[in-house]
Amino acid sequence: MSKLSIFSELWAFMRVRKKWWLAPIMIMLILLSTLIVLTQGSAIAPFIYTLF
Repeated sequence: MSKLSIFSELWAFMRVRKKWWLAPIMIMLILLSTLIVLTQGSAIAPFIYTLF
């Protein structure tokens, strides 16, 4: 199962069930996880972790 199919299934679920309030939550989770992955080995990491 590819990772893109998970997003397409989630999108189909939100569209059919009218769960549009899930979209901002999913966007924020994706942005935060991307931020953590990108700053994992950098010098900026200690400053990012103090925000949370």
